[in-house]
Amino acid sequence: MESLITRIQAKKMTSEDEVTMIVSIIIPTFNEYDSIRELLPVLFETLEPIKNKWICHIVVVDGNSPDGTAKSVQEIQKHYKNLHLIVEKQKNGIGAAYYQGFRYAVDELHSDVLIEFDADFQHPPQTIPVLLDRIEAGADLVLGSRRIQGGSYPPKWGFRRRFLSQFGGFVARLILFFPSRRFLQITDPTTGLKATRVKNAYEVLNTISLKETSFSYKLEMLYHIARAKVLITEIPLSFGLRGAGESKITNRTATEILNTVLRLRFHDPAVLRFIRFGIVGLSGFFVNALCLEYFRNQPCIIYLTTLFKLPLLMQVSAWSAAISAEISIINNFIWNNFWTFGDRKKKNLRDTTKAFLAFNATSVGAILIQFISMGISTLLFGDTTVVRILTLIFAITFMVLPYNWLMYNFAIWRKNE
Repeated sequence: MESLITRIQAKKMTSEDEVTMIVSIIIPTFNEYDSIRELLPVLFETLEPIKNKWICHIVVVDGNSPDGTAKSVQEIQKHYKNLHLIVEKQKNGIGAAYYQGFRYAVDELHSDVLIEFDADFQHPPQTIPVLLDRIEAGADLVLGSRRIQGGSYPPKWGFRRRFLSQFGGFVARLILFFPSRRFLQITDPTTGLKATRVKNAYEVLNTISLKETSFSYKLEMLYHIARAKVLITEIPLSFGLRGAGESKITNRTATEILNTVLRLRFHDPAVLRFIRFGIVGLSGFFVNALCLEYFRNQPCIIYLTTLFKLPLLMQVSAWSAAISAEISIINNFIWNNFWTFGDRKKKNLRDTTKAFLAFNATSVGAILIQFISMGISTLLFGDTTVVRILTLIFAITFMVLPYNWLMYNFAIWRKNE
């Protein structure tokens, strides 16, 4: 890929503001003899007005169709020099076909942009110039969306298919991207119409071992690209009805999509870190709860309440909560340093001591939260075991955990970029 980057950077300007770029439109086919014969001339006609800006190639990847789809493309190749055909030895899934097309477009055609396109007119050919306009404007990934204004599903789709498509897309978005900004930016994650800039976006995949070769390949690619700092935008897609050929969606597609998004998200280092953070927090809760009950009966705590005349400062459980909070903080520091943030852990005594002191300094807020919440609740509702436990659960869940997560990530174990 380094040689490709060099070629991109070395391209000469055709004018002061314009660079000639290469785009490859990848079309996987299987038993689509009639569709591809009709589609290819329309595509080349659509691309004619933009040939001064783009060198346009069409790459058909056929899954060794028994209906003669490949022979049909070979006949059409006589009329279009920028039409390329790859025939798979056997059909391995739409994802495998796209991957093969991508590699050919990048390695052999030196493409700057890759467009994923269907062979059955479900993707309108006139959307291709729109995709490329967005790439020219600076986008790294452009998605055709059926969910934004101007986009639509086929009117003849039944309720079941429409519901499965929309609900499935929402679940995929939720699992893959919530609560990040990508959740709002990407409205149609299962779309098959995409334009991907090779530099920045497609390059992200070079260091990743892609596993999906079926329909869910698009979610795996989208997830990894979206995690990078690339510009993603959407255009409206009026999704058409399939005219002929076989759908690439099978009865197993919904299950494959769910398995893929769960696998991707729960192998995300950030998610794994948050799960470890939650487990450590749970252990801290039990330490906190046990110490809370223990210190309530200690003479030193009772003595503290006699020094002040303010109602809040006279609550035994408030002082006990503050001390038990500090003990749970020590517990959490040890586990977080060696487990949750093990890749950023402090490796010597000096750094560990500094981190611990900083940890305690930032944890003052957590101690105050528990002191105040426990003091107020026991003052208002009585100093009983039920009140103390419920208050502890509420304070830790809704106030201490969010506070600590921010402090841990952005102060104590801040990642050095």
